[in-house]
Amino acid sequence: MAKRPRRNHGSAFKAKVALAAIKGDQTLVELAERFQVHPNQITEWKKQLLERAEEVFSKEKKTEAGPDVKDLHAKIGQLTMENDFLSIALGRIAEPSARK
Repeated sequence: MAKRPRRNHGSAFKAKVALAAIKGDQTLVELAERFQVHPNQITEWKKQLLERAEEVFSKEKKTEAGPDVKDLHAKIGQLTMENDFLSIALGRIAEPSARK
């Protein structure tokens, strides 16, 4: 039997397969054939869905901490000053009267 290249499934696909497994309308083998996924993988996704289902309805929303805006503005200011300094320095070097 030839090996199939490794596939990465998206979260929407995993949720769809896990929900189909939870419904119980079809057996794991039928679901595996339908979605072309190994039955053990379906069982794992189903287990993960059932363990984390509480997170969907929790009132505490987890927000991903993004970069600090103040730090980004400070970095922009620093880079702007460096660019200005370097453009002036390069302008002096390009002038014919510049020392070598």
